[in-house]
This record gives sequence, structure tokens and C-alpha cells, in this order.
Amino acid sequence: MTINHVLSIAEVGAENLAYLVNRSVLFAAGDVGRARPLEGKIVGIYFRGTSTRTRTSFTVAALRLGAQTITYGPHDLQIATGETIADTARVLAGYLDALVIRTNDSIAEMRAFAAQGEMAIINAMSDNEHPTQAVADLSVLKETFGHLDGLHVLYLGEGNNTAGSLALAVALTPGLRLTLVTPEGYGLPAGLLETAQTLAAQHKAVVEQHHDVKRLPQGVNAVYTTRWQTMGVPKSEPDWQRKFAPYAVTPALMARVSRPSGTIFLHDLPAVRGADVLDEVLDGAQSRAFRQAHHKLFSAMAVLEWCVAGKRSSAQMTGD
Repeated sequence: MTINHVLSIAEVGAENLAYLVNRSVLFAAGDVGRARPLEGKIVGIYFRGTSTRTRTSFTVAALRLGAQTITYGPHDLQIATGETIADTARVLAGYLDALVIRTNDSIAEMRAFAAQGEMAIINAMSDNEHPTQAVADLSVLKETFGHLDGLHVLYLGEGNNTAGSLALAVALTPGLRLTLVTPEGYGLPAGLLETAQTLAAQHKAVVEQHHDVKRLPQGVNAVYTTRWQTMGVPKSEPDWQRKFAPYAVTPALMARVSRPSGTIFLHDLPAVRGADVLDEVLDGAQSRAFRQAHHKLFSAMAVLEWCVAGKRSSAQMTGD
């Protein structure tokens, strides 16, 4: 069976992304029966950075799908002593069916792991992308609204890896719109934004970015923010917090941009309460942030299943 990698949302493609979102929603609803498509498979979890949700969700997802797991820390593999990634990957491919990787480094490292053709590689966050988070984001939107076509998401804060993958996912989803409002100098990388806008034009979606917090769209379906210090990495600019303060999500901001029919709040977590979002919003009636976190499990199940076992048939989709 051909394996699938998930390195970048752009490479997953529109059809496969839609499949993963729909499959995730089915997992969330419990509509998949008791099938264990990864029975007898082994999934490696290799995290070089801290993680609460993503590491736990992929571990639990593998177990629920019938696989067993082995976990590696940042100093456990011989890469730490000088072995090449290519050699390590060739060896691990003889043991594992999939390797889930988190690193603060470039996606190039994951591409080196993926050069072998026997073990699926899943990007659980690199410097510019967090693709499985984007699957969870679209899944919770679809669960909440019943559809994605016609929805408008407002993203506030740093153009980080979560925002990057969200932009690419929106760009591949017809009828979906994303407005990113970021502090000057902290937007999406120019190349990634250009790619997202090119894909959006091809798929009848909209991805736009500006820096004027006074010019927010009205009547959006969702407001999304993230922690301003991605992975806790400090910023070089000494007064960066002053630049970010106007982009905090407050009750007043939510009231200003919300639709009468209902607007939700999203956050990939962890949140810095009192900074990127106030308690009244994160814990308020509009917040779906903790349901969104739960969706990381369902998106991990969808991704692992697709990478190792492939797409499910109509009967398999419902667990029949």
C-alpha cells in the first residue's frame, strides 16, 4: 500500500484535505464504529519540543486506531550524536509504520525523513507550519456550522506556524475566507502568503492580510488567536508586547466583530490569559477553544489513518 506523508497542507491538496476534515468530524461524532485500521502497526512519536495537546492526541489516536506507540525525546535518537537523518530514517522505516515529528526547525528536516518510501512522516509542527492543527481548526468549524462554504474567519496576532497552515487550509477550501490582522513586521512569511493567495484564487477562497487593527471585518463567523510567543521562543524586539497589545481578543472586540446569529472564538492553546486573550472570552459562551483542543485527537486519528491505511470506502467511513 502506498503511504502518505503530511508535511505541508499545500501538498496534501484540496481533495485530501476535505476528506481529512470530514473524517475528523465523523470521529468526533463517534460515527466510525469499532474499526481498528491500524491494528498491528507501530507509530513513533518524536518530539524535540514541548507539547501537551499534539503529543497526547497523536499517542491516544494511534492507540484508539489499534496501533502501538514508541516515544522519542530530543536526545534519544543517534541524530543527537551525529548520525545523518537519512540513515536514521532508513533504519526506523524497518521498524515503524509512521513517525510523528515536532521540531522548531525547518520543514527540510522532515523532508529528509520522508525521503525513504516505507514509513509515513507527519509534521506535528515545524517553524512555519502546523498542518494537523489546521485540520482540527476546519473540523471544529464544520462541526459548529455544518459547512465551510461561506464562512469568514478573522485571525488576530502573529503570523506564526499555526496561522500559516490555517491560511493554506483556507486557500484549499472553496468559499472559505480568512482575514489575518497582524502587527507590522509579524505577518505571514511573504512566500507562504503568496502561495496561500495563489491557491485561494484557484479554489475560489479568500486569504487576505493587513496590519490595521482599527479596520476589522464585521460579522465574522469565528475569531482566532494564538499565543504571541510561539513555542515560548522570545522575540528580539524589546518592545514587541506594546505592538501586540492592541491585537488582544477582548469582550469588546468580540462584540465589535460578531454576527447576531453567532460567532465563535478559537485558540490553538496554550493561551496566555490577560495577554493574547482575556479570561472572559476564553471561558465565555462564544469560546470553542477547548472543543477545538479535543478536535486535535480526531484530526490526529484522521491523519494517521490516511497516512498508514489510506482512504476509507463509504462503508468503512461509517464503520459498517
